[in-house]
Amino acid sequence: MGRKYFGTDGVRGRVGNSPITPDFVMRLGYAAGKVLVAREHHASERPAVLIGKDTRLSGYMLEASLEAGFSAAGVDVCLVGPLPTPAIAYLTRAQRLQAGIVISASHNPYYDNGIKFFSAQGTKLPDAVEAEIEAGIDAPIACVPPAELGRARRISDARGRYIEFCKSTFPNDLDLRGLKIVVDCAHGAAYQVAPDVFHELGAEVVRIGVQPNGLNINDGVGATEPQALRDAVLAQRADLGIALDGDGDRVQMIDAHGNLFDGDQLLYAIVVGRQKQCKVAGVVGTLMSNLALEHALAKLEVPFARAAVGDRYVVEMLTEKGWLYGGENSGHILCLDRHTTGDGIIAALQVLAVMRTHQRTLGDLLSGLKLYPQKLINVPIVKGFPWQNDAGILDAQRAAEACLAGRGRVLLRASGTEPLLRVMVEGEDENVVVGCAEELAAVVRNARSSSSE
Repeated sequence: MGRKYFGTDGVRGRVGNSPITPDFVMRLGYAAGKVLVAREHHASERPAVLIGKDTRLSGYMLEASLEAGFSAAGVDVCLVGPLPTPAIAYLTRAQRLQAGIVISASHNPYYDNGIKFFSAQGTKLPDAVEAEIEAGIDAPIACVPPAELGRARRISDARGRYIEFCKSTFPNDLDLRGLKIVVDCAHGAAYQVAPDVFHELGAEVVRIGVQPNGLNINDGVGATEPQALRDAVLAQRADLGIALDGDGDRVQMIDAHGNLFDGDQLLYAIVVGRQKQCKVAGVVGTLMSNLALEHALAKLEVPFARAAVGDRYVVEMLTEKGWLYGGENSGHILCLDRHTTGDGIIAALQVLAVMRTHQRTLGDLLSGLKLYPQKLINVPIVKGFPWQNDAGILDAQRAAEACLAGRGRVLLRASGTEPLLRVMVEGEDENVVVGCAEELAAVVRNARSSSSE
């Protein structure tokens, strides 16, 4: 389905450029207020939504714009300031509000920002609801009568509530005493939350990426830049490192030897632990999930299915199949027996619970999963570039697949959050994988250049 403003994770873009402008965001808030209230509001109560954000400087401006839009629609607003995206999902559900809104561009640089929505149930909005909101964005704002305007208030204990919720997902008979853990918060939304969660469960915590200044989110730290965490783990002689991204919904982990473990590996560790407790009905990955994960789960007799890229689509498929566990190799991990959405802190806690229960290191837990070499190259493209119909690109893709000889995969995918075409090749032979990816990416670049002339 074509969408004008919404991508795979809400509305996102460069601050100051359409659509991330004060005027647009106010109209977005107004349109969302009208749609969400009509769907979720009960006549006996005032409609209300929750708004949270990460640490980007532009969050102040966009928060004020959203607040104005919702107020004009007659919707009350609860403000919580910087908190992880999954915290907004939890608090929206816990407080029985009509929707939760997050101002964040996740792993993107500070100069980007975005708006994403959660339903009253704490789940990402379906495509149909986003389409309904889009339909009202370009219409004039018809402000409700003055006596019916929305009010705003701050929830002062939101951080503490979320910390307790995260801790509640860790087994009561376990703790983290004796573990030294480096926690990297990417100078983002989790900087006042994540270290406290692991500390209050007994770990000695070393904090990095916890000095946001509005401009340094994801800058050389966090899940997308794990070298800082690796350096800190080795320097501190820590047992483990945990890296979150700017809005706290994805995670990467590093062991005492500096080995990095991505979302596919962490998901596998969680499933191994759950499988020892009861039969896991199935796992959902994405088109980007490593083929080795699918093969390793097959050895455990756990069914595996692939959804479109984006944790919202993983959740939709999990719900459709009645399964509980899924995720992306980028570090979005879903444990629907613990939370309604991907949560970096909670995912890390589930991995730690398996490690503590079985007294095994992360490397030991993952001995049954050897990832296939995978090369991902992001090629900048202009919006609307018809790569799907380019004969040269299609020929190059077929050539790469032939080179892999059935022992790997080739995937071309347009990013839903950035103007990029993602070129991914994976297989058993790393040299072949890298060569195929670079050749295919070069063809894409040439095709892009030719189309712009």
